[in-house]
Amino acid sequence: VGSVENGTTHRCDMRAGKSLLDAHNRPLRDLRISVTDRCNMRCRYCMPREVFGSDFAFLARVDILTYEEIDRLVGLFTSLGVRKIRLSGGEPLLRKNLSDLISMLSLRDVEIAMTTNGVLLPRYAPALSAAGLDRVTVSLDALDEATFAAITDSGHTVAAVLAGIEAAESVGLGPIKINTVVKRGANEDEIIDLVERFSSRDIATRFIEYMDVGTTNGWAMDEVVTANEIRNLIGDLEPIDPTHHGEVAKRYRLPQGGEVGLITSVTEPFCGDCSRARLSVDGHLYTCLFAGGGLDLLTPMRLGANDEQILSLISGCWQEREDRYSEVRSNHPSTETRVEMSFIGG
Repeated sequence: VGSVENGTTHRCDMRAGKSLLDAHNRPLRDLRISVTDRCNMRCRYCMPREVFGSDFAFLARVDILTYEEIDRLVGLFTSLGVRKIRLSGGEPLLRKNLSDLISMLSLRDVEIAMTTNGVLLPRYAPALSAAGLDRVTVSLDALDEATFAAITDSGHTVAAVLAGIEAAESVGLGPIKINTVVKRGANEDEIIDLVERFSSRDIATRFIEYMDVGTTNGWAMDEVVTANEIRNLIGDLEPIDPTHHGEVAKRYRLPQGGEVGLITSVTEPFCGDCSRARLSVDGHLYTCLFAGGGLDLLTPMRLGANDEQILSLISGCWQEREDRYSEVRSNHPSTETRVEMSFIGG
């Protein structure tokens, strides 16, 4: 694979078993793909309605990656070492005929996962499973209907999300994980209920520290419920060894069986093991969740760039990657522009 850096060309021969490494020797293993910038919820920490209201200008169809373009890029990324694809949004199930894309990707040597808010799973889970989707992660920030309504600002219900989880289970889209963003004053009192609800099933709840992704959610450090607070609240947790290098969640076994995970980007950063790249719905490559900008791959593709040229762009971008935002968060001004989580899928 050729890459271009400072005007010179060098080689990264994946066929010889060498990994594509960034400036901190982190390999490229995971690719998260946003298939839409639209969502059917307006969660306060992600797409607050006062910003993403009825007058918000979402991308036109012509400006987003087609399924054929996504499939082509996935093929190139897998040649560089990617082994896991995660589809996200916005809400990915708002993208028409998503199972068609999954059918294409299922021919690649990758695991295919998806993160969804779950409310459309009863309608689409059978087709997704038949197309080759391996598993889903469902976002659920509360079991109490009033708390859920306050967070999601959407008109959807907890019951609808639970029905989606049941639908995913029924067609084998597991092991299912639940993602819960914990924000002080909003839903920290939901933690124990969520643990108890899912611990007896093959479903792991992962509690995520409220993060400063993007610039529209009004993030403040004093709203973060820390991983240590969550551990102390649950109590009696037995650490579980990671199953692979670069695993995001710190995993724990519960005394009653089952497990929980903690995603600790704010207070216990894991930048040193980060192997994830992100592809936005408009075809930009982002090398960090907290990035201010991305590398445009859509334009060169549509201008006729061949695979070798696109590979050079991708590999050069990754090899120059120095991102470790969560480790140096205090050095970044609060006014610094960052891409919104709803645009690159979290």
